[in-house]
Amino acid sequence: MAEDTQNKGSGAAGSSYHSKAQEHPHLMWRMFLPQYWKDWFLMLLVRFIILFPYPLFMKFGRALGLLCMHILKRRKRITEQNFHLALPELTDAEVAELTREHFANCGMGIFETAMAWYWPEKRLRKLVHIDPGQEKKAQEIAKSGKGIVVLTCHFVTLELMARIYGTYIKKGVGVYRPNDNIVIEYLQVKGRTRSNLYLVDRRKIKPIIKALMQGLPIWYAPDQDYGRRAAVFVPFFGVKDAATVTGTSGFARVKNTVVQPSYTIRLPDYQGYKLVIDDILEDFPGGDETEDAARCNKIIEGMIKQALPQYMWVHRRFKTTPNPEDPSRYHDI
Repeated sequence: MAEDTQNKGSGAAGSSYHSKAQEHPHLMWRMFLPQYWKDWFLMLLVRFIILFPYPLFMKFGRALGLLCMHILKRRKRITEQNFHLALPELTDAEVAELTREHFANCGMGIFETAMAWYWPEKRLRKLVHIDPGQEKKAQEIAKSGKGIVVLTCHFVTLELMARIYGTYIKKGVGVYRPNDNIVIEYLQVKGRTRSNLYLVDRRKIKPIIKALMQGLPIWYAPDQDYGRRAAVFVPFFGVKDAATVTGTSGFARVKNTVVQPSYTIRLPDYQGYKLVIDDILEDFPGGDETEDAARCNKIIEGMIKQALPQYMWVHRRFKTTPNPEDPSRYHDI
């Protein structure tokens, strides 16, 4: 499957979409061509670094992230714009400080992804904190045979969240975007299936529904801007018309399926990670997918407010406007 190519016009009616998603990734000779040597080297370097004591390489990650802030000028401007749009009450000085902290968190997130993919379970467990009551209720739901839409968001710790949930609650199915780079695709699928049973392409609906009908959890983060075609426009932080996908309510309509908000945040002073598993949503989905999307956004806002700099603000979350003729909110970036 890694040999397939994605049709760039896959959103058009009548066109086909060839997924690169892999359930059982395997090495291919093409992965060792010179153009991929850099990817292998960086992977080995990161795997070596995470052998060191946790606080040491996390401090290095902070420094790396701050260095990237000065190099990735466009991403810095996008992050600042996101903070101004989402939290218009902030001063320029507060936005500058949040931006700095966010890039520091992104740097740490590189090594947290590697931890999720490569650390042995024994070492990871030493850093995990879960409320016993939340853990017990989540395990009871997992054992009930219900399909579970694990509603989450794009924290820099998202990879760790899936690993921790899969370790403590139940292994499930990851919904993801396949990578065009065959080496990165191989590495991410191998890494993510350490805590997932398998992965499915976010654009392939039937395998997701099948997983839910089999009583499996799926990790679903509907908090990014995927364009106008699959979106409704509802409030998200200070933006009253943020493009938001409606997949959460669609999957929740699968028979015997519940929606369970969950996320992982990093604790201060290198104490580790807190997995939060909230109660399943009652009366969801409702009768209106726009209201459901707004409700999900509100829940995700609550998650993000627990650790504002740890959210992935470098993405253009508010790029799509309701009117196609309106300029992008990032027209100057």
